[in-house]
Amino acid sequence: MTRQQIFEFFRRLADANPSPTTELQSGNAYQLLVAVVLSAQATDASVNIACRPLFQRIKTPRHMVDLGEESLRDAIKTIGLFNTKAKNVIALSQALIDEFGGEVPRTREALQSLPGVGRKTANVVLNTAFGEETFAVDTHVFRVCNRTGLAPAKTVDEVEAKLEKIVPQPFRRDAHHWLILHGRYTCKARLPECWRCPVIDLCRYKPKTPPPGERARPTAARSASRASSKARTAKGRTASKPRANRNRARPTRLP
Repeated sequence: MTRQQIFEFFRRLADANPSPTTELQSGNAYQLLVAVVLSAQATDASVNIACRPLFQRIKTPRHMVDLGEESLRDAIKTIGLFNTKAKNVIALSQALIDEFGGEVPRTREALQSLPGVGRKTANVVLNTAFGEETFAVDTHVFRVCNRTGLAPAKTVDEVEAKLEKIVPQPFRRDAHHWLILHGRYTCKARLPECWRCPVIDLCRYKPKTPPPGERARPTAARSASRASSKARTAKGRTASKPRANRNRARPTRLP
């Protein structure tokens, strides 16, 4: 995409959703950090269901450590990989107490030093909790950037580097939220809903997915064609002449 097209791409996403944010529910930076760690290979909805009652009691790293790994594991058992995640959350909570005075650090390097925290998690926390212009690249962002041609690349790190370079102001702070939500609800993995996409003319993806009503007609036509073909085949078999009987009885002994 050209610079003008990239600006227009984000301008339209911003017009459709002026105040995007994460769908993970939290009350402070620490709860957000925990929620993002738990969301790996899980949906935001499932994390919210598990964390809603948990966060009513747990608001600080000390609360989490006092809760203990076994109780935390029981509280998040509906989330995938809950055993490993519970272990990491207790460990990162203890690290926050020991190394950062119980506060969530505000640098990527410090965040990534915590157990279970990778670059994507650090970027989400820096952006959502502290307003930093970071670009967290998850599966949705990676797909949208490659499918549309916005920032095509083979790895998430390469996509992040491209976004860092091309996303203009005033869209940089909220860019990754727009891309996540666009990928989650419009530019879906299995069947992108191109007919209602605000950036359809800027996107390089082809062929565009037509509206549901228009997709049904070709299917009906193919069904009618298959039925007609079967009828012709059946008619041809009925009209064909019987073959001569090649299985005549053979003598069992010499005359």
